[in-house]
Amino acid sequence: MVKGLMKIEDANVARVFEAFAPNVRVGLLALRARILAVAAEEGIPVEEALRWGQPAYLAAKGSTIRLGVPKTGGYAIYTHCQTTLISDFRALCPELRFEGNRAVHFAAGEVAPEAIDMLIRTALTYHTA
Repeated sequence: MVKGLMKIEDANVARVFEAFAPNVRVGLLALRARILAVAAEEGIPVEEALRWGQPAYLAAKGSTIRLGVPKTGGYAIYTHCQTTLISDFRALCPELRFEGNRAVHFAAGEVAPEAIDMLIRTALTYHTA
């Protein structure tokens, strides 16, 4: 099990987190904690699983959120590229680093801003309304 935040129930997901380099694992685990906290605040059940080999967070009426390490280094939070999630978030937080319409990137050791909770909340509720 990964030390720190909330226990990771899925052994495969736990192994993926363990395999991340320590300098990015901290940021990824912090994003994981924020995803789970936002889901709890909103009363949204979230399934934690692997998608494309990355930790993924699925809500019945949401769009999948994935966590991973981009080729350029650091760590990232990914959403489905055929949604408006990233482009809408970019309009609110243009100072962040984006990868097209699919991800927000952070440098190793960088703490994601609190504003990332807006992206998480919107992704978890994407298909509601």
